[in-house]
Amino acid sequence: MLDGLKTGLRAALKKIVNSSAVDEGLIRELSKDIQRALLQSDVNVKLVFQITKNLEERSIKETPPPGLSRKDHIVKILYEELSKLLGTEEQYVFQPGRVNKVLMLGIQGSGKTTVTSKLAKLLTRQGYRVAVVGADTYRPGALTQLKTMCEKTNVEVYGEEGNKDSPEIVKNGLKHFEGQNFDIILIDTAGRHKEEKDLLEEMTRIGAVANPDLALLIIDGTIGQQCYGQAEAFHKTVPVGGIIITKLDSSAKGGGALAAAAATGAQIMYIGTGERIDDLEKFSPTRFVGRMLGMGDIQALLDMAKRLETEGNEDRLKRISHGKMNMEDFYFQIEEATKAGGLRNILENMPGFSGMVKEDQVEQQEQRMEKWRYIIQSMTKDEKSDPDLINASRVKRIARGSGWPEHEVKELLKAYKNSKTMMKASKGRQMQGMLRKMGLG
Repeated sequence: MLDGLKTGLRAALKKIVNSSAVDEGLIRELSKDIQRALLQSDVNVKLVFQITKNLEERSIKETPPPGLSRKDHIVKILYEELSKLLGTEEQYVFQPGRVNKVLMLGIQGSGKTTVTSKLAKLLTRQGYRVAVVGADTYRPGALTQLKTMCEKTNVEVYGEEGNKDSPEIVKNGLKHFEGQNFDIILIDTAGRHKEEKDLLEEMTRIGAVANPDLALLIIDGTIGQQCYGQAEAFHKTVPVGGIIITKLDSSAKGGGALAAAAATGAQIMYIGTGERIDDLEKFSPTRFVGRMLGMGDIQALLDMAKRLETEGNEDRLKRISHGKMNMEDFYFQIEEATKAGGLRNILENMPGFSGMVKEDQVEQQEQRMEKWRYIIQSMTKDEKSDPDLINASRVKRIARGSGWPEHEVKELLKAYKNSKTMMKASKGRQMQGMLRKMGLG
């Protein structure tokens, strides 16, 4: 994703990391390299100069906080400035106990129908009950495509083949799904252009009928800075509450698209990173920038460290580091990994792990961790304090309580024991062995 920008930013950072000393000359050189990388990715010139100006001023004037070297502090400043460029970290929350109506908008060719089916799958995986109304009456085969893609995830699609009245289809679709206990209804509409007055007028009528809780604008990432004008035009028709950027996997202009979308003030909520049905993910500026710089989610890790200090977990950390942890401590580790953006980000930040962990292995481990949380919650207080108490009959009871098979409970107990052993191990030479014990090597 955005390979050119990623390569440019990492090359710029390498100069700082590999330098023997940091002075003003090196900071200005870094600033110019960052400028070049951002401009080549079609980020607005004014924004680029603002970022690099802030980077220079802060790097020269600020004193690094305790525990951070000057080099690390400069990297942190760059991370913060780039994250700020890409918008807020706040997440939109769907309201529980009611139907959330989401209107899908976009220019023709932005991949709106595909994104609607991808979003339906993503939300379904998150536990929401999702239905879809297909109201694109202009593109031949749009309803068929939508139904075919949504069938794979058992999401029902309402549409009326042959009816050209989009607002009427939306009205009938919402009535059809009424009282069926859905959490979210996605409404797919025809692609339109900011100059097409008739279509925009129709969109106003659809908006009046649907009365959406959220309007999501889908934008093609390959158009770069033009995102801004498109988002502005749509916003005047139906207030845009969130943006989805597609085709970031192939775009040299992806940085420009992200920056321009964020500049509209509407939150970038999701990004499309490929053609597969699963290639849609929630957008987090901090995590995205961390991945671009090759450092995982730095901010989440810093927050985690701060939280551990303020919450008085010194005794727990001492137990963990000495390999004397109990199952509650192990659960605590899983919770913290989740808060810090997942296992992948933690591993990416640990010295010596870079490039050693395969993507599919991390995904498998993260899925295991999700199961383990439920299994641990099904244990008694005594079992959490002393997992050695857990015998065959207790394994059966825990399995029944958690809803997972017995072999999953045994897998957790094995991982817990390995983790205890691992915490006693030294770094460096034993890193490969640690990976193997975590199921990643």
